[in-house]
Amino acid sequence: MSFLTMLPVWVLMTSFLAAMIIFMLPEHRHGLRTTINIVAALIKIAFIILLLRLVAQQYTPEVSFELLPGLYFVLKADALAMLFAGLSSILWLCTTIYAIGYLENSPNRSRFFGYFSLCVASTMGISLAGNLFTFLIFYELLTLSTYPLVVHRGTQQALNAGRIYLTYTLIGGLVLLLGVACVYAFVGDIAFGDTTKMAEFVAREPVSAAVIFLLLISGMAVKAALFPVHGWLPKAMVAPAPVSALLHAVAVVKAGAFGVIRVVYDVFGVALSWQQGYLFVLSIFASFTILYGSWRAIQQIDIKKRLAFSTVSQVSYILLGVTLLGPIGTIGGLVHLLHQGLMKVTLFFCAGNYAETLGIHKITELNGTGKRMPYTSIAFTVGALGMIGLPPIAGFISKWYLGTGALAANMQWVIWVLLASSLLNATYFLPLLHRIWFLPQKGPWPDEVSNQKKYRDAIPLLLIPTLITAGLSITAGLFAGSDFSPLSWVQLIVTREYQP
Repeated sequence: MSFLTMLPVWVLMTSFLAAMIIFMLPEHRHGLRTTINIVAALIKIAFIILLLRLVAQQYTPEVSFELLPGLYFVLKADALAMLFAGLSSILWLCTTIYAIGYLENSPNRSRFFGYFSLCVASTMGISLAGNLFTFLIFYELLTLSTYPLVVHRGTQQALNAGRIYLTYTLIGGLVLLLGVACVYAFVGDIAFGDTTKMAEFVAREPVSAAVIFLLLISGMAVKAALFPVHGWLPKAMVAPAPVSALLHAVAVVKAGAFGVIRVVYDVFGVALSWQQGYLFVLSIFASFTILYGSWRAIQQIDIKKRLAFSTVSQVSYILLGVTLLGPIGTIGGLVHLLHQGLMKVTLFFCAGNYAETLGIHKITELNGTGKRMPYTSIAFTVGALGMIGLPPIAGFISKWYLGTGALAANMQWVIWVLLASSLLNATYFLPLLHRIWFLPQKGPWPDEVSNQKKYRDAIPLLLIPTLITAGLSITAGLFAGSDFSPLSWVQLIVTREYQP
C-alpha cells in the first residue's frame, strides 16, 4: 500500500506510539515527555491536513483487513471522518499544552499523559472507522483509556466518580455490542455509507430493524449524555480540568454524538430513518435533553458542574440536527459538533484557570475576577456568549442553521425548543458574567494558589491555549462563509454524502 493510502493508520499510530513511549518514561523525564507530546500532536495535525486535502479532492484513503471470514477491520478517511478527526487533532494540541501547565510538579504525569494519548488514539479510531465493527473496537477502547484519567487524583470522590462512569459506559458498550452483533447476524458487514443492505432488511423485518436501531442508538446515547443516561457526566467533574475538557469537547460525548450520526446516516440512511419514525422519537429525547440539561445547569453552584449540565444540553443540539430531514438541519447539527467543542473547551480551560490561579470553584466566588484575570475572563465571556447563540461567535451559526432547518423540515415546534434553550442558556451564563465584570471582589483570595505576583492572569501554559480556542470560536463565526471554515466543510459533507 502507498503512503497516502496508509495515512489513516499513521494518524492512529502517532498517538499510540506516543502513549507507549510515555508509559515507559521515568517520572522525572518531564522535558522528554513534553517534547513527545507536542511533536506527536504536531505530526498528527500535519497528517490530518494532508488527509483533508485528499478528501476535498474526492480521494478517500481506506485500509481494510479481514480478521475473520466476513469480519473486516476498516479505516476510512471520508469527509465526515475528517470533521471529527480535525476537531480532535486541533483540540488535542491545545489540551496537551494546557495539561502540561496544569499538572506541573504533580505526581504520576507519565501515567496521565500515556492514557491521555491513548484516549486521543481511540478518538481518532472512532473518527476513521469504516464499519460498525471497527467503530465498536475503538469505542470501547475509549472507555478503558478515559477511566484512569477520571480517577487520576486518586481521592475517594474521584474513585466513586470513576466507578459511576465505568458502570454507565460499560453497560452502554454492552448494549452497543448487542446491536452490532444483531447487525452482523441479520445483515452482515455494512461499510459506512452503504445503506442498501439495511434498507432491504427493514423492508423484510421492520420490527427487528427497529430493535436494532434502538440498541445502537441506546449504546451511543450513554456517551452522548442523552437523557436519562447522562448521570455519569456531572459526576466525572472531579477529574482535573484538562480531563473535563477532554470528556466534554474532544472525546467522549462527541464520540457518542458522532456514533449516532454514523448510525442514522451511514447504516440506516436518513430518509429510511425518517420514514420509519425513528428520527421523530430521537428528536423528542434530544429536545427534552436540551431543556432538561439547561434547567439543571441553572441549579448548580459549582462552576464545572454548571458547565457539565450545559454540555448535556448542548450536545443534544447535534442530535436534534440529525433528526431534521433536509440539508439545512443536517448542516446545523454537524457544524455544532465542532463549534460546541471549541466553545466548551474554552469554558473548561477558564474554569481550570480560575481554580488554579485564584482557588475559585464556586459561582459565588467569581465576583471581581474580570479585574484580576482579564484575559481568562474575556475568553470565558466569548465561550458563554457563544453558547447562548449570540453573533458573531460560532454558536450563532449552529443555532441559525438548526432553526432554519426546522422550518424547512416543517418542524416548527423545534423553534420553540431552541428559543427556550437560548433563554435558559442566558439564565445560567449571564449571572456569571455579571459577577465577573460588575460585582466587587468578596474578601481576599488565597495567596497560596495565586500566581498574581508574577502574572496578571493564569500562567502562560494555561492562558495561551485558552485564548487560542476562544479566538477560534470567534473566527469560526466571523469567517463562516470562507472556504476554510467548519461550515464550509460541513456543507461539502452534506452536498456530497447526506442529501436525503
